[in-house]
Amino acid sequence: QVQLVESGGGLVQAGGSLRLSCAASGRTFSVVAMGWFRQAPGKEREFVSTITWSRAYTDYADSVKGRFAISRDNAKNTVFLQMSSLKPEDTAVYYCAAARRYYPGVITTSYDYWGQGTQVTVSS
Repeated sequence: QVQLVESGGGLVQAGGSLRLSCAASGRTFSVVAMGWFRQAPGKEREFVSTITWSRAYTDYADSVKGRFAISRDNAKNTVFLQMSSLKPEDTAVYYCAAARRYYPGVITTSYDYWGQGTQVTVSS
């Protein structure tokens, strides 16, 4: 099993920035890619970004391109999501996910492990 713990959420004004972290523990050797998803009230969970551990291949949802940046620290088994120019529509619970396959993409079922989520609220 792999355990994921997110941190860094909070309340920020529109235009501000936040940095989310996701620390992985357990059988991390089985994980080859990580992702961030978010879920707003009354909406389905949606893809935000993904990164592979080895070559740091990254992908982003169109809604966050140019504003969010995903990165990883292999030595610490930690993935980060730097969020800038935040908008009220970015308000959601942000979830970290881990996949045992390369390029898991945007589908939630392609990820094998999930964190508990961290709340991000952007005020206007």
